[in-house]
Amino acid sequence: MTEFNPRTLLAESGIGVLATIKADGLPQLSPVTPYYDREAEVILVSITEGRAKTTNLRRDPRAALEVTSPDGWSWATAEGPATLIGPGTDPHGPEVEALVDYYRKAGGEHPDWAEYRSVMVSDRRVLLILKVNHVYGAKIR
Repeated sequence: MTEFNPRTLLAESGIGVLATIKADGLPQLSPVTPYYDREAEVILVSITEGRAKTTNLRRDPRAALEVTSPDGWSWATAEGPATLIGPGTDPHGPEVEALVDYYRKAGGEHPDWAEYRSVMVSDRRVLLILKVNHVYGAKIR
């Protein structure tokens, strides 16, 4: 039996729950599609300007991301400060280039990069970079 490593679960998970802090101090939870860059110790997530999580992170950059194994018996949480890049107004600007880089790391090549870039601008997408300062988790079974 191999030893449980929460960083491995973070790297293998395609969906997680992002926790941010609302103005009243309570957590706000959102399902997201994270990409964990183990070398850089960051988690990348594409989010949208104007949504609760984005507004919360602009006010208070503390965040946590929780992922669960497909069978539900293992979980991992990463905590740290968040940096936001964007939204961009130029499909070839640095804000959109950061989202292109995220997409390539998380999923490979897009079939139509011009369309992707246009959608990133029109949807007012923002790249969340969560600096992983602390990771913990458990394998229950």
